[in-house]
Amino acid sequence: MNNQNSNKVTKYRRPLNLNIGMIFFAVIFIYIIICTFMYFTSKHIVAYEVKAGALSINNIYKAVALRDETIVNATDAGYVNYFAREGAKVAAGDLVYAVDESGKLSDYISSTSSGENSLSKTDLSELKTEIVGFSSTFDPRNFAEAYDFKYSMQGNVLKLANYNILESIDAIQTSGLDGLVKQCAAPSAGVVVYSTDGYEALTLEQMTTELLKPESYEKNQLIGNELIAAGDPVYKLSTNEDWALVIQVDKDREEELLEAEYVKVKFLKNQETSWGKVDSYTNEEGDIFVKLTFTNSMITFCTERFVDIELILEDEAGLKIPNSSIVEKEFFIVPKRFITKGGNSNSYGVLREAYTEDGTATTEFIETSIYNEKDDEYYVDDSTLRIGDYLVMPEGTEKYAVSKRGSLIGVYNINKGYADFKQVNILYSNDEYSIVQSNTAYGLNVYDYIVLDASTVSEDELIYE
Repeated sequence: MNNQNSNKVTKYRRPLNLNIGMIFFAVIFIYIIICTFMYFTSKHIVAYEVKAGALSINNIYKAVALRDETIVNATDAGYVNYFAREGAKVAAGDLVYAVDESGKLSDYISSTSSGENSLSKTDLSELKTEIVGFSSTFDPRNFAEAYDFKYSMQGNVLKLANYNILESIDAIQTSGLDGLVKQCAAPSAGVVVYSTDGYEALTLEQMTTELLKPESYEKNQLIGNELIAAGDPVYKLSTNEDWALVIQVDKDREEELLEAEYVKVKFLKNQETSWGKVDSYTNEEGDIFVKLTFTNSMITFCTERFVDIELILEDEAGLKIPNSSIVEKEFFIVPKRFITKGGNSNSYGVLREAYTEDGTATTEFIETSIYNEKDDEYYVDDSTLRIGDYLVMPEGTEKYAVSKRGSLIGVYNINKGYADFKQVNILYSNDEYSIVQSNTAYGLNVYDYIVLDASTVSEDELIYE
């Protein structure tokens, strides 16, 4: 028995060793858990600082240019050589191009050209302007534009070079090419353009959404030294300085532009501005198109069918606030003659009819805040008054039963550490922000702090930051 008892093994229980480090770590861990829980269960109120500003509205459009354009067709077959500058004005009877039946005119031009036959500074400036304009508007999704630009530049350089030898054009008469080269003059005055696209006779009433898409647009660039047949388009003339741009808009923008009658337009290519007369047309599909007619600048954009523009409309300036801060709140409307000052402070309030325990009629001063006013009425807080309360006019016996209500649009100001409703007068809005009137008696001021999301607070709620 004794041996059996002596062989019994008892497990040794190690004592709990607590040191200051473990206790400190446990306290910090519990604190983090509590803070995390409070963060996810408490309301998050974000403040917004009111600043002066204006709304940025997207007024940029890609417009289609409409001009009085006449396509001139070749009367003879042969190789065409252009001598008039593209985009330059020509008078009736001025030389525009020559048709070479033999194809030897280009060789003659090359043989008579000297090293001094280089482009002038003006010519180089024009080419640089075209290159910069193309690079700033190029869209990789429409890579075909790069080929159009390439052919356009080749043609322009050749036309500029040909233009420089016009002073010796009389030499052709004695070069032996006189019978084979036919010089062709402009039938009327206008601006010369060496391309066609099928939009030459387009009118506002013929506009469709498809015609406004650059990706479906095809331009036929007319290049010198190419063989043409009689009757082929050889160039076109823009015969009128009056021209127009057409954009597609919605109903609200159409009404806004028609009301203005004339709109200031900025051309994004050169940042120049001009005033356009407004007309509109709605097609059978319900698409709305606005035409802006100009009396100048046609020659600047005579080679372009699509023009990027910005409408310079009157900007509404004031205090810029997010739409999420705006809330609508109801108030009692009380005649001004029932508002007085009293109580223990110089605060505004009303005298409400009350009764003592023995039924004696008396009045009590009820402090109330004023949020807006009309000619003879105040909007007052409805938290201290009830429908059916009788108000007594100070220094009089006239009574008024509280019943009339009205609503105001405003925000919650938190300058004083609690949500204080401030009425705002909205001047203009977009999807995210509104411009409200500044310097109003019961409204906001610059650098006030308001609640970013009005749905997260209630009236007079304390704000903990």
